[in-house]
Amino acid sequence: MKLLAGIVISVFIVCFAFCTYFADTKTLSYEIIDKYPHDPEAFTQGLIWHDGLLYEGTGLYGRSSLRQVDLKTGIVLKKISLPAEFFGEGITIFNNRIYQLTWKSNIGFIYDLDSFQQLETFSYSHEGWGITHDGKRLIISDGTPVLHFIDPFTFKETGHIRVYEKDKPIYRINELEFVKGNIYANIWQSNKVAIIDPGTGQILAWLDLTDILKQEDICQKVDVLNGIAYDMKNEYLFITGKLWPKIFQIKIIQ
Repeated sequence: MKLLAGIVISVFIVCFAFCTYFADTKTLSYEIIDKYPHDPEAFTQGLIWHDGLLYEGTGLYGRSSLRQVDLKTGIVLKKISLPAEFFGEGITIFNNRIYQLTWKSNIGFIYDLDSFQQLETFSYSHEGWGITHDGKRLIISDGTPVLHFIDPFTFKETGHIRVYEKDKPIYRINELEFVKGNIYANIWQSNKVAIIDPGTGQILAWLDLTDILKQEDICQKVDVLNGIAYDMKNEYLFITGKLWPKIFQIKIIQ
């Protein structure tokens, strides 16, 4: 009898593991709460919501910048431009400092949150794409399946994870945002946001934003979806893209 029970339990475990492995990763739906204007000349690389204001990092050589933006009007309240030799990438705010990556220069810039005065620079050995933090560590993407954990004071790498769905590595991980203990990541050249377990690198779910930007909202040529900001108080996400004329305030429906 014990042998039979053991066989039944073993079969159940194998079947459960099999079904779990081959089950599709869930796709979350969303509701658009509101739409706001966005500078269609802004090649968005990073987006942050902080104390009622948007902070945006933009890219392209000769056009890269760091901005403070009024959400409702889209008006740029404060802006500094990067030197023309730098291609600006993702941004995050940590301890009243703004961290901004650059693409291939292996240099990041740190600014005072209030004045936008450049305080210092830091270096990294890989490309810079997206950046966020978990309250203790900076988290940086470089276009590969690897996310790097960086000490925000010494800038030394303290660890990393490989991002995957099942056993398939996920490439082109771009703009990042830390939301409720998970990492949200734009996947470059797609309309999907991956929701990643920061402990294992496993993709827990997808947020499919295909067609969120309607044809009637487009006033010129647009580029890819890129830009995630989180309003912790109201649990909204702000979503936009490179050269998009709109920012979308959305709520995820579980």
